[in-house]
Amino acid sequence: MQDTEMKQMKRMMQTPQTYQIKLEGHLSPLWEAEFVGFTLTQAENGITCLTGPVIDQAALYGLLRKIRDLGMPLVSVTRLKSKQ
Repeated sequence: MQDTEMKQMKRMMQTPQTYQIKLEGHLSPLWEAEFVGFTLTQAENGITCLTGPVIDQAALYGLLRKIRDLGMPLVSVTRLKSKQ
C-alpha cells in the first residue's frame, strides 16, 4: 500500500463516515432512540431511510446487526461522499 493510500485510510478511520441505510417497511418513530445520531425518514414507497455518522467498520457491523435483529429487509447500505 502506498503512503498516500495509507494516510487516506487513517484519516477515514478517524473521521466518522456518513451512511445511508434503506430498509423495506416503515420503522416506527419510537425506534429513533435506538439509532441515536441518525435521521429516520419514511418514503411513500414504504422505505425507511436511516442516515447518520458511523465511526468505523466495527460500528457499521454493529448497526447492521441491530437492523438484522429488527427483521426488516435491508434494501441498501451506501457510504455518502464527505463534504471535504
